[in-house]
Amino acid sequence: TNSAMFSFLHKNDSKEADTFTTVANGLKRIYKTKLLPLEEVYKFHDFHSPALEDADFHSKPIILLVGQYSTGKTTFIRYLLESDFPGIHIGPEPTTDKFIAVMHDETEGVVPGNALVVDPQHPFRPLSRFGNAFLNRFQCSTVRNEVLKSITIVDTPGILSGEKQRVDRGYSMNEVIEWFSARVDRIVLLFDAHKLDISDEFKAVIESMKGYEDKIRIVLNKSDMVDSQQLMRVYGALMWSLGKVLYTPEVARVYIGSFWNEPLKFDTNKRLFELESQDLFRDLQSLPRNATLRKLNDLIKRARLAKTHAYIIAALQKQMPSMFGKDSKKKQLIKDLPQVYATVAREHNISQGDLPNLQRMQQALEEADFTKFQPLRERLVATVDGMLSEDIAKLMQMIPQESTNQSKDWGVIAGGAFVQATADNPFAFSDNPGLSDGKFEHDWVVNKFRAEFDAQFYSLGPVDGRLTGAQAKDEMTRSKLPFQQLGKIWKLADYDQDGMLNIEEFALAKYLIQLRLDGHELPGTLPEHLVPPGSRH
Repeated sequence: TNSAMFSFLHKNDSKEADTFTTVANGLKRIYKTKLLPLEEVYKFHDFHSPALEDADFHSKPIILLVGQYSTGKTTFIRYLLESDFPGIHIGPEPTTDKFIAVMHDETEGVVPGNALVVDPQHPFRPLSRFGNAFLNRFQCSTVRNEVLKSITIVDTPGILSGEKQRVDRGYSMNEVIEWFSARVDRIVLLFDAHKLDISDEFKAVIESMKGYEDKIRIVLNKSDMVDSQQLMRVYGALMWSLGKVLYTPEVARVYIGSFWNEPLKFDTNKRLFELESQDLFRDLQSLPRNATLRKLNDLIKRARLAKTHAYIIAALQKQMPSMFGKDSKKKQLIKDLPQVYATVAREHNISQGDLPNLQRMQQALEEADFTKFQPLRERLVATVDGMLSEDIAKLMQMIPQESTNQSKDWGVIAGGAFVQATADNPFAFSDNPGLSDGKFEHDWVVNKFRAEFDAQFYSLGPVDGRLTGAQAKDEMTRSKLPFQQLGKIWKLADYDQDGMLNIEEFALAKYLIQLRLDGHELPGTLPEHLVPPGSRH
């Protein structure tokens, strides 16, 4: 029975953990029992997207790479994996002419598209509707790689520019990208710092991602090929171009860098590239942790669209004649669809943003058989409302617990470029490089400035080799740093916590002031290499 089936959703049920282990299983269950019946009655799958399958709920996070040809998409994958994969082609001309899903497997190989879409273990079965022209250009490259144990990466054909884009691919690139956009966890748009022209095909592809802008991250690749002044201009031009394509009120996050393992041509922005790549890695690293939340979010979006679709179909059915003039009435209703939308939105309190695309709905209705449309079944809609208000809320409560387990299924992304040098490595990345200075030196780094600092110390008239707080305060205040920062510096420098500064502690305070004035953040606790030599045990 339904009540037994949903026992896991009741907070006080002691068997909750036994009945139900993961949020993904919960989503699958409530989709099949509560949302799918509504979708089937109102032919949601003919108008919007195919029914979700088991693999959609259990698949690893997917990263989709999109860009014009020669923007470094395939090289970016090699950079992340630090290894090649079967079917890899890299070159300045449009080399990748296929959609390639790069996945983990103990044996390396290539699975062709036709075989891939009949495999229930993979989330690609609905792609069969794009026909052979697409499936011949789709493959899965399996490779034994640590990174791919946590994520799947999808490489796409380089989007053409100019005349070349008029060549018919045999399938709709926009529709395929739209299908992927709805299902992936992250969309990475790559741009080349050398050529920023957004071709008509690329513009149409980006527009097909409408509604999924929150998944988009932008990478300005090959940024080391231009100097600082040119990079600033290129960045400005990119933001201007994107403003005309991505219709979002927020500015898109752009990661600037050179994502390959070759020496930098212009290294003036080396530090910037390091910071940006770390930010991008952090963003990708969060995907396994947030994968379940993304699936839950997508199911909520789908449920709202399915409800709206049901209201529209029921409204059209209500106006159809029972006997004669059905064809002419159908044409009239399709033409008057904006008025139908307005009525449905008003009667059911639906916002304009939740209504499906008007032109696409009109095209789909041309092919539809209006005589098969069903009247509104309040019970089905009420079931979906209950799912959204109760079941989803209860599943939400399970998510923090799964996240703290670092996602049982996939864990954090490890291996490849995600392996970071440890703190004892001189090439380890540091968010605060000024603070790391002198870490690998034998001598105390503050000693370089001791002549100046010691002279100031003695000029302030220490008693028994120490300065009181009042004596040190005047000297420290001259830095014009806020008192909150100076208070933090005093706490770090007064290592023996006696309320006074000896000669080494004073030198340390002056050194920390200089670091802060140079724009470096103060640490929460004093790093080992900055501890005054006289205070080390």
